[in-house]
Amino acid sequence: MIEKPSRLGRGLAALIGDMASPEGARVAEVSGGQKRLPVEFLIANRANPRRDFDTDQLDELTHSIREKGVMQPLLVRPSEDPNIFEIIAGERRWRAAQRAGLHDVPVIVREVDDKEALELAIIENVQRVDLNPLEEAQGYEQLIEQFSYTQQDLAQVIGKSRSHVANTLRLLKLPREVRDMVSNGQLTAGHARTLITAEDPAAVARQIVEGGLSVREAEALSQRGAAPKATHPPSAGRDADLVALEKRLSDLLGMKVLVHPKGETGRLEIHYRTLEQLDSVLAKLG
Repeated sequence: MIEKPSRLGRGLAALIGDMASPEGARVAEVSGGQKRLPVEFLIANRANPRRDFDTDQLDELTHSIREKGVMQPLLVRPSEDPNIFEIIAGERRWRAAQRAGLHDVPVIVREVDDKEALELAIIENVQRVDLNPLEEAQGYEQLIEQFSYTQQDLAQVIGKSRSHVANTLRLLKLPREVRDMVSNGQLTAGHARTLITAEDPAAVARQIVEGGLSVREAEALSQRGAAPKATHPPSAGRDADLVALEKRLSDLLGMKVLVHPKGETGRLEIHYRTLEQLDSVLAKLG
């Protein structure tokens, strides 16, 4: 009997290839291992590490699928119901196909257990850069805790460096407030990593967001600790009540806010760094 080769060190395509052997398939296949299934026969993967689906990206994919169809088949597995299949990889394509009005999609059907399904779901999402940094870290943590992966094993499987895996996992040590800022796009993973050794990560994170600081500036701020709460001290010629109002608005929106009064009129500035932050402001104003 030929020993099955180790899965470590190869990408998703190789993993799918291993499972394409005759003994691994339960369902008859057509067109080189592919078949088509109605979209209503598919259900989402309960263990998918992806929790958020960017609306703009989904709209772009929907448009592409409406024009060209689904170019890459979904990977699915059978369920107890013979007419229902669980998606292992390709949930975003499935969602976009439904939005585009498609009645069926190309799939590759494989019979795998829960462990293999979770591994493939995490690896596929990481390799396609479909996860935000926190989802990626949580996916790594799942593989380590549930399946005894080492950081080196993970690095080989996903094709990234061990230091990338280690730095990503460190994000899970940050306070909830900071992790939320990373998840919603207020902070990048690079900004967040500078906060890991900070005495008060949440306070420094708020200043980074309010000031629109670069990663290098954030690192310097983290090393010296959070500055006093007032962004502009009264000695700089700004009214203390105005500074307090700006701080209150900045804390409320999670972005830098400046007020420029001119008599009874004036101008309000909201500084955003990403389109997601702009969407957040519009949602709050709405």
